[in-house]
Amino acid sequence: MTESYRRWKKETYAPAIKKFAERREDFQTTSAKIPEPVDGPDSVANDRIGWPGEPPFVRGVQPTMYRGRLWTMRQYAGFGSCKETNERYRYLLDQGVTGLSVAFDLPTQMGYDSDHAMARGEVGRVGVAIDTMDDMAMLFDSIPLEDVSISMTINAPASVLLLMLVAVAKERGIDPTKLRGTIQNDILKEYIARGTYIFPPGPSMRLITDTFIWCAKNTPNWNTISISGYHIREAGSTAMQEIAFTLADAIAYCDAAVDAGMPFDSFARRLSFFFNVHNNFLEEVAKFRAARRLWHDIATKRYGSTDANSQRLRFHSQTAGSTLTAQQPLNNVARVALQSLAAVLGGTQSLHTNSYDEALGLPTEDSARIALRTQQMLAHETGVADVIDPLGGSYTIERLTDELTELAQKEIAKIDELGGMVRAIELRYPQGQIEKSAYRFQQDLEDQKQVVVGVNQFVTEGAEPEVFRLDPTVESDQRERLEKVKQGRDAQGVTAALDRLEETARGQGNLLDPMFEAIELRASVGEIADRLRNVFGRYHEGGSA
Repeated sequence: MTESYRRWKKETYAPAIKKFAERREDFQTTSAKIPEPVDGPDSVANDRIGWPGEPPFVRGVQPTMYRGRLWTMRQYAGFGSCKETNERYRYLLDQGVTGLSVAFDLPTQMGYDSDHAMARGEVGRVGVAIDTMDDMAMLFDSIPLEDVSISMTINAPASVLLLMLVAVAKERGIDPTKLRGTIQNDILKEYIARGTYIFPPGPSMRLITDTFIWCAKNTPNWNTISISGYHIREAGSTAMQEIAFTLADAIAYCDAAVDAGMPFDSFARRLSFFFNVHNNFLEEVAKFRAARRLWHDIATKRYGSTDANSQRLRFHSQTAGSTLTAQQPLNNVARVALQSLAAVLGGTQSLHTNSYDEALGLPTEDSARIALRTQQMLAHETGVADVIDPLGGSYTIERLTDELTELAQKEIAKIDELGGMVRAIELRYPQGQIEKSAYRFQQDLEDQKQVVVGVNQFVTEGAEPEVFRLDPTVESDQRERLEKVKQGRDAQGVTAALDRLEETARGQGNLLDPMFEAIELRASVGEIADRLRNVFGRYHEGGSA
């Protein structure tokens, strides 16, 4: 190295390093600290990170990862009528999707039928309207339920929608043990971040543990819960908070199941997780690695697990909807691609890629196809799936993984001190922490410490793309369909089955048994939820009503 080169390097880089040091404190977050310009061996706390497919699964849950099997490519869809959504599903399957993901409208999520006063103006708007098992049958018309993995983003009435799917499969002569998929069924994050809850925490946890027990007997290949950090992150949390609050929710569910008499290893292998994929590329990769390490520790040290399948954190991921911009929406194609790459390098088992126009409206067929093609290009053109853990051993990745692990452990310990996640929610602890993080991010955005391309820097004017338009007759058509079902069913049989459900809710027994009987007789989502509301009441933040 010549003296002139050394002088040039010093003059060039010294001001940049000085500026970095001056602004370092401005950018500190509660997740991982910003590193020095170069990481090295001293940055890594652990001298052994293990091997893929081996405890503590930091490097992945399978020894061959994508060389053995690619991740499941899901696309989240649901809008308007069951017929319209079915057409979109069949289109996506034709385009190469390997798993379907159902979005339900708000009335369905809140346990109201389409003819309820609370449903006016919302039927089919943010997802598909499902009132009875006949709607579920139409939703999956001509789709081989025994061959396609199905994920359903439904929480408070999750057991109802799952049983409707099982009833449809049974009518088609499909063995329910062959059904594969996931219900979200994660009510705690609804209290924390999303708000589509119906019942208070106690009865909600009973519904979840009853679902664990019922599925273990009847649908053993079904994932009974998808414990979601996605919505926690969408609400404004940091990466560290996303890990900590998600795993604290998982601990609450596991405690409830164990208290209900289920050994940990009898249900934990069917637990799945759902994480966000945000913009900080390296931090997101490290986040997934830290989550796997932490879950292994929780399973083995807290619950004494001896089954490796219970110790593996398997997760679905979705690119971050909150990062999509209405300004210059085509920029979102690049955002989604980079986030998807982080998910794959982080070892996801399943991935949904958002469409670039989702900040403006429901995805069009063209935008949904581009989102899917993004995954297919990652899988088949980039070579990232050829290497089991491409970033394993990176000094920066391993340091970030260690830091996120340590910080999340401290946060989980704090929730334990408060009495667990249910009590922490009652005290508004996670809600308050997320609100603070969201506020800090917004401040950074407005001060331009955080750059969002096309929003607060590099702003240009441009034409908006075509936006999906919902058929305005969806609501009236859905109400008519529901009325026909009610007129054609055995009304006395439905009433008797709903009476048995309410009686079980007031006493002991698994709620899903009488619920399934009522569903097969064409009881509706709203009717079932109303009977449970009669017993459990409705939840409002700060107490029940």
